[in-house]
Amino acid sequence: MKFTHLRNQEINMVDISKKKSTSRSAIAVSYVRFTKKSFKKLIDKGSPKGEIFNTARCAGILGAKKTSELIPLCHNINLSDVNIDFKIDEKMLTIKVKSEVSTVSATGVEMEALTSCIIASLTIYDMCKSIDKKITIETTKLIYKSGGKSGIFKND
Repeated sequence: MKFTHLRNQEINMVDISKKKSTSRSAIAVSYVRFTKKSFKKLIDKGSPKGEIFNTARCAGILGAKKTSELIPLCHNINLSDVNIDFKIDEKMLTIKVKSEVSTVSATGVEMEALTSCIIASLTIYDMCKSIDKKITIETTKLIYKSGGKSGIFKND
């Protein structure tokens, strides 16, 4: 197996200068799970810190933009769009966080989608931790990517 980030046992950023810029996108999801009591309180009264969804959306967008500052060998990419949505599942006691990121670049945006998703989830945790510290963030994963030579990837 050849590691793309190792040359002569030294870590290096992958050289993308000869790669073609193409339209690329990635979608990631994460689930924020609550206890029954805290979920009901959140739905009925909201977070004591204020409206969580726009705050988490803004944090997620910032997370996507700052990914290269957080992940050591990640390229700094000009993002075309970051879209973060939330879905409340009362039966499963979860908030599903979905992040979709796109660009026209020589490298993909999988890390930006994953980072924005987890940062939005962490923001929800932060805004709700006074209700219940047993909140968990679960199953963060890439579910789709397109663009580049590897084409389309789906992981539903």
